[in-house]
Parts: sequence; structure tokens; C-alpha cells
Amino acid sequence: MNKTETAYAQRLNLLLKADEIVYWGFEAIKFRLADGAWYTPDFLVQTLDGLEVHEVKGFFREAAKVRWKVAKELYGGMFRFVLVRRGAGGWTFHK
Repeated sequence: MNKTETAYAQRLNLLLKADEIVYWGFEAIKFRLADGAWYTPDFLVQTLDGLEVHEVKGFFREAAKVRWKVAKELYGGMFRFVLVRRGAGGWTFHK
């Protein structure tokens, strides 16, 4: 994990202890996008409402954006996709 992912994992641990989420795992799932093309999100989070894929980014490279969008199109019916950013004001979440 990089520094931003480590900080986010600490946040998830607090949510887990507070019973606000059920589970989280780092790179716990891998999505097949096409033959030979895969996407591994940073975090899989089980909330009280369902499963979420959390991608933690400071900088979002173009190739990563494409994989994110394709995975969201293919698997968005089963998982809620959340882009997580860390700024001066704290964490922001984009769905």
C-alpha cells in the first residue's frame, strides 16, 4: 500500500470497529474486463447496504480511468463503485 491507501485503510478500520461497515479487504477482488485485461481495485468494502469497490487515487492516470470506467459499466449492477480522494479538507467520495 502507498501512503494514501494506508491512511484510507486506517479510516476503514475505524469504521469497522464502529460497526459502520462489515468487512474491508485490500486488493481482495479482481475483475476481468476482456481477454487478458484485468482491473484490481484498491479496496473491497462490505457496507450494511451491499458491496462497494473503492479506488483511492491522488493522481488518476488515463489507463486507470479507462479500466475504472469499463469495470463500472460491466459490474456496476453488482457493486457500487466509489472513487476516493484525499484533500486538505479530508476524504471525498465520487460515485
